[in-house]
Amino acid sequence: MERFLNGSGTDKNKGMVEELESYGVIKSKKVAEVMEAIDRALFVPEGTPPYVDSPMQIGYNVTISAPHMHATCLELLENHLKPGMHALDVGSGTGYLTACFAVMVGSQGRAIGVEHIPELVESSAKNIEKSVAAPLLKEGSLSIHIGDGRQGWPEFAPYDAIHVGAAAPEIPPALVEQLKPGGRLVVPVGKVSQELKVIDKNMDGTLSVRNELSVRYVPLTSREAQLRGR
Repeated sequence: MERFLNGSGTDKNKGMVEELESYGVIKSKKVAEVMEAIDRALFVPEGTPPYVDSPMQIGYNVTISAPHMHATCLELLENHLKPGMHALDVGSGTGYLTACFAVMVGSQGRAIGVEHIPELVESSAKNIEKSVAAPLLKEGSLSIHIGDGRQGWPEFAPYDAIHVGAAAPEIPPALVEQLKPGGRLVVPVGKVSQELKVIDKNMDGTLSVRNELSVRYVPLTSREAQLRGR
């Protein structure tokens, strides 16, 4: 993945966002606002430079995506993250993007994170509690769950927006099923060669699929395989 920020990173979250705007990665005012509001430093391991545009290891063979990828996914999903809408974040990791979703859909919406590593679910909740999304977590419109994200989270389906933070070998059928007509799924697909796919469910239930860009993500797999690093 191309690194849009300089190697030393920026020293403030706002500076990171402004740099992504200057490179044209962030075009939406709303995306800029939410990325400024959710400080990335709260969601990366202590001691790592939070604003460098690079994925970072967060343990358990899992990474947090680079800021430009978070920005890209928020741009792709913006129109499906309006107040009152439902959003699902599969492989929610440290909770960063789930928190962004929650701020965008607001207290009348639902933002659901699904992560199969229990320790990450626990630590992500603590991260969110330090952020501006904390009230949404407390009131329940934002929640993080332990589960196999490949199966989605049927309880709050259908979803207007679904994001997958790991590469699936193929488009996960359960996620397509839980996508609302008019909704959008953003998922990296592939093994050696991966494409970030944008899947729109039309009002008649048919799908429109396009490749957005080539990417490199960790695989979307079982908890056991994840811990083995496969």
